[in-house]
Amino acid sequence: MSEARKVAAAGTIRLGDLTVNRLGFGAMRVAGPDIWGEPKDRTAMKKLLVRAFELGHNFIDTADSYGPDVSEILIAEALHPYPKDLVIGTKGGLTRPSRHRWDECGRPDHLRQAVDGSLKKLKLERIDLYQFHTPDPKVPFAESMGALAELQRAGKIRHLGVSNVTVRELEQARRNAAIVSVQNEYNIENRKDDDVLAACEKHGIAFIPWFPLGAGRALRSGAVRRIAARRKASPSQVALAWLLARSPVMLPIPGTSSFPHLEENAAAAALTLSPEEFSELTRAT
Repeated sequence: MSEARKVAAAGTIRLGDLTVNRLGFGAMRVAGPDIWGEPKDRTAMKKLLVRAFELGHNFIDTADSYGPDVSEILIAEALHPYPKDLVIGTKGGLTRPSRHRWDECGRPDHLRQAVDGSLKKLKLERIDLYQFHTPDPKVPFAESMGALAELQRAGKIRHLGVSNVTVRELEQARRNAAIVSVQNEYNIENRKDDDVLAACEKHGIAFIPWFPLGAGRALRSGAVRRIAARRKASPSQVALAWLLARSPVMLPIPGTSSFPHLEENAAAAALTLSPEEFSELTRAT
């Protein structure tokens, strides 16, 4: 079995009228340390992005705040002109005034500028999936989503998603536009958004868990490590396999700046947990 077919072993998922393999790639970490500035080796990160696609990750997730701008620019440098089956999702609504700040900004004027900026950096005429990065407590949620819905009607966005939302905010967003994805933190150690996942299942919305490995925390679980040893797999492969088994609408996007970790994570698509293993992992936390 080719490596690309191994990734495809996880199956596919719909993002509106688009179909992608159900294990994507998160491009946050191709930027520099702390997701700030340039990476130490731009050439290596561009090769990493190419390799991610070669492995079958035909959904790449990014955001204008990653760098800022660095991740989007590197994706275009590495992969443009884009393969016809590659879907790029980006996000806007967070600004980076300094290395350690991530400030909400859901003003309509900012989102219009952000979408135009992402189109330019990604070298696109239309963004396949644009997700509102996070609600801004200073701006009514409906105003932010209304602005994005206008940009969709103008032809700059193909599909809309939301990120870091509650069930109530998801329902509010769905009153403004068709929502095809939700991107919230979720992993084997952090399931506080089970209710949001259930809402996505109800409405056929893709659920994209960020920090799918819990920034490494999920890999220290005793159950994860036991099953990894038993299956001769890595803890990250087991944690990703659990996410894939958790729900048919789950679309994990593990990210890395390491070639070995990229290869390791991709192989998780071919790891099928037994019902007993899934139950053991589900009960573990």
